[in-house]
Amino acid sequence: MPCTTILVGRQASNDGSTMIARTDDGHFDVKKMIVVEPKDQPKKYKSVISHLEIELPDNPLRYTACPSVDRKEGIWAATGINAANVGMTATETITSNPRVLSADPLVEYKKAATRREKDTPGGIGEEDIVVLVLPYIRSAREGVLRLASLLEQYGTYESNGIAFNDENEVWWLETIGGHHWMAKRVPDEVCVIAPNQFGMDSFDLDDAFGEQKDHLCSADLREFIAENDLDLNQYDLFASAADGLDEDVLKSAAFNPRDVFGSRTDMDHIYNTPRAWFMGRYLAPYTYKWDGADADFTPESDDIPWCLIPGRKVTVEDVKYLLSSHYQGTAFNPYTSQDTGKRGMYRSIGINRTGVTALCQIRPDVPDEIKGLEWICFGSTTFTQFLPLYTNVSRMPKYVSNVTLDTSTENFYWSSRLIGALADSAYSGCIQNIERYQNAVMSRGRRIVLEYDRKMIESGDFSLTEKANEELCAMAREQTTSTLNKVLAEVSTHMKNGYNRADN
Repeated sequence: MPCTTILVGRQASNDGSTMIARTDDGHFDVKKMIVVEPKDQPKKYKSVISHLEIELPDNPLRYTACPSVDRKEGIWAATGINAANVGMTATETITSNPRVLSADPLVEYKKAATRREKDTPGGIGEEDIVVLVLPYIRSAREGVLRLASLLEQYGTYESNGIAFNDENEVWWLETIGGHHWMAKRVPDEVCVIAPNQFGMDSFDLDDAFGEQKDHLCSADLREFIAENDLDLNQYDLFASAADGLDEDVLKSAAFNPRDVFGSRTDMDHIYNTPRAWFMGRYLAPYTYKWDGADADFTPESDDIPWCLIPGRKVTVEDVKYLLSSHYQGTAFNPYTSQDTGKRGMYRSIGINRTGVTALCQIRPDVPDEIKGLEWICFGSTTFTQFLPLYTNVSRMPKYVSNVTLDTSTENFYWSSRLIGALADSAYSGCIQNIERYQNAVMSRGRRIVLEYDRKMIESGDFSLTEKANEELCAMAREQTTSTLNKVLAEVSTHMKNGYNRADN
């Protein structure tokens, strides 16, 4: 699924939390936010798309999820935080290349050619991964290991990147072909930017095949690279000083997974790399030169870093801004009134068909019962705002969980979709109300969380998480309804059939 991901290490964030966030950019998928209790987790899972059946462990944890309301193509749980305060987002669809996909083909469902034959199940995919992994892990590293075992056993029918976080660590896993994979612990001081491409641009194979402190991968990855001539370095990836090569030559042979397993296409330069450029430009404005004839990186550069040390500490608001962006402040902004000749030429991050965007935040220095906050918004992120919700609850308020396929103003999903669809057509007239709305929801949402954090820490009554969520949703409903009223009034004045007697 075409999405955008941002990962924030604990030393890169303003409050010491770890954050993983992703836009889930389907085709106007109707989404909701729910809590899945252990009793409701299936014992045997069957994928709708790949027809694969998998027996599941008997000890699931409670977890939050953002499934599709229409289950015709499966659950698509998207993201969540479990009772052990482990977050997960799955998945960021990534790219690969024919050399990899021919060496280890994707595992696709095959319908039997005749009645006497049996269908051949496919592997696992985005439809399945959260349900198969999140209820059974107690750390981000455990998430990598469980998902890796499933990939090796069943394979996958698509190329994906998956993120996990706990209080201390963030891990990122990327699939390689049908069964191979590699994963890296995100350094604490960096942010990762991932725009639908194979992203990792460095990887310590010695660590992965040794101590495994920060790197993990398929047990046969070295052989897989060598046997299929995947190494594109000028010098042998596995060369050493014993081969008579000097230090500079050895550095030039450093392993770059993006070159080996990823893509470099014209479509990447329109659809993917510009998003990485905008995010990098915002996060590290002084580390590199992003604009001008002598820029280090342009929107079409293939070597934009996978991770960056940000110029300042990163907040939830920063993540939301980036995941809402449409190249504002550049010639590529589709909403600019200037005739730049470049409007809309690159795929925006904040896009019309986003179903849900979620940020899983695991906070330090608070009791375990309230460490997990999931910031959620629906529809086009350009016009919506994150709403924080505690995840240590048995249910979610109806405003985010009671969503049907019919358009309604009774829930956060459809109200957000309506605001976006209306405001887009009259951007300049509506943007002031949108910005006021976004500031109100964020500031009031933060205030409610601060108040309830204090109440629960002082009283020890952590059942107040559900009351807090109800108050947060009531606030969001009030602000969203008010903004919808204002946007509708503004857009109505621009209808093409408007006419006054004075126009005569």
